[in-house]
Amino acid sequence: MITKEMRVADIVKEIPKSADIFRSNRIDFCCGGQIPLAEAVHDKSASLETLLDEINSLQTENAGEGLDVQYLDNASLINYIQNKYHILLREEMKNLTPYVTKVAKVHGDNHPELIDIKEVFTGLKNELLDHTLDEDDTVFPLVKEYSLNPTDELRAKLQPHIDELETEHENAGNALKRLRELTHDFTPPLDACGTYRLVFARLERLEKDTFNHVHLENNVLFKRF
Repeated sequence: MITKEMRVADIVKEIPKSADIFRSNRIDFCCGGQIPLAEAVHDKSASLETLLDEINSLQTENAGEGLDVQYLDNASLINYIQNKYHILLREEMKNLTPYVTKVAKVHGDNHPELIDIKEVFTGLKNELLDHTLDEDDTVFPLVKEYSLNPTDELRAKLQPHIDELETEHENAGNALKRLRELTHDFTPPLDACGTYRLVFARLERLEKDTFNHVHLENNVLFKRF
């Protein structure tokens, strides 16, 4: 049974699908997830009682289902993150960029917030692409090396990288929160064309995948160190 005293990040570790509830209620379960659920509730979220009911219902509905990735060893968890998130992120950023640019160019006069959306998206894209490349080329190999040979020297070498990545995660989370504000919870206006609606839907999916991605790194993989 999930209680109000449990930390938000631990709830998502216990019930991964609760991430969707937190995301829709603008509750940070990644970088800001180390606080009790009771403290995370705010004026734009559902009440504490409603959140507890929804989350505990998920626990009942999905008991025993799916892969519990928090119990994977370090190398297997890294492979999971790379295949589920890094590869798809690079592909989605490449494919989504022309649509974001087109919508801002065509509809920006009537909806100036689209110019801001394009700017925030471009910054987020550049940061995430550099970030995942650094993880794949430098940090994840160090994690695997340390897992096989856990020396103080390797730990001291690894820690500054983890600290930097967690800061970058926080920056990405702030950019995603800004996109949610600019898009009014990814709700397109009534006059939005098909491409406009497509962009908002894919930005919402990007938010979901990135929050889940960051949660696995911050609150599962990196927490081990």
